[in-house]
Amino acid sequence: MDRLLDTARKISRVFVWAGGTMIILSALLVTIEVLLRKLFNVSIGGADELSGYAFGIATSLGFAYALFERAHIRVDAFYNMFPVWLKTVSNLFGIALMAGFAGVICTMAWQMVADTVSHNSHSITPMRTPLALPQIPWLAGWVFFFACCLLLVVASLKSLISGDMKTVNSLIGTKTIDEQIEDEKV
Repeated sequence: MDRLLDTARKISRVFVWAGGTMIILSALLVTIEVLLRKLFNVSIGGADELSGYAFGIATSLGFAYALFERAHIRVDAFYNMFPVWLKTVSNLFGIALMAGFAGVICTMAWQMVADTVSHNSHSITPMRTPLALPQIPWLAGWVFFFACCLLLVVASLKSLISGDMKTVNSLIGTKTIDEQIEDEKV
């Protein structure tokens, strides 16, 4: 189980770097587009479309990394007042809900991509981009996120059954103040 978690973490790191690179490249493309329009009254066209695709893909590629870093937003107004056992139950419930949500998104996205491919759909922009090109990596990010959610559910339940609460909390719990400070040092 530890090997699977470690491999998934490493892949998520590669995905988040790829997504970040896409965001930076799209920002450069938009900057070049704006400068060309302002200085030379020329447009290369499609910068907004490509940056939209890059943003969607980068976002889905980053979900798993945020999951492993325990960086997803939580509403934890009462969480810190819970006893340890209730924190664990709420964390398990939360990760199960997240896995369920990701599963629904994957199912719907899979159907959308299948329709796009079967109809050979293109964007309605001058670029006429085949929509499968941005949709397939976007879907891959969601599928990987879903798989990582399931992996964390299984690993957490395994640790819970063995009575290892520290591992459960390190997998799916909120970061402690000390962990947050340590993250800021790096």
